Amino acid sequence: MEELEMAQLEAEEKMDKAIAAYERELTTVRTGRANASLLDSISIDYYGVLTPVKQISSITIPEANQIYIKPFDKSSLKAIESAIFASPLGLTPQSDGNGIRLILPQMTEERRRELAKLVAKMSETAKVNVRNVRRDLNDQIKKLELPEDDEKSALEDCQKLTDKKIEEVEAVTKKKQDELMSM
Repeated sequence: MEELEMAQLEAEEKMDKAIAAYERELTTVRTGRANASLLDSISIDYYGVLTPVKQISSITIPEANQIYIKPFDKSSLKAIESAIFASPLGLTPQSDGNGIRLILPQMTEERRRELAKLVAKMSETAKVNVRNVRRDLNDQIKKLELPEDDEKSALEDCQKLTDKKIEEVEAVTKKKQDELMSM
């Protein structure tokens, strides 16, 4: 029975990690409000090492629709500017010689709907990841050769855990979609 409890705890931990990864992925979806996490995916070649922009600069939000990036080393300004311009963010960096200002344009209704669909697609991927953990746990339970009643009970517990985690994914998704549509 101890083996079963360990497997269940491990599965729950994996499901939590899948949800956390989904939440991190959602931070890259622009909502119209300035958020420093929009720059998480942008890295530059800094003295031969691929370095995230947030590690080599200070990032501030002076207004609701602006991000200001001030590199610690001014020589990296051009590289940061180029990386932002080449990124899929679709933003035009404006350099003032000391830093870079990104102005987020107001999103159209059509763009909001596109992003809501993207969030729904990302949600499905997260749910699949949770269900894959459930499948693995079910396989482990069946390999343990438990008495029939215990096995049935363990499989039901696994399904309850999965349902709970799927609800968490749906709650996170709804929150993000509401955020997108409320601008």
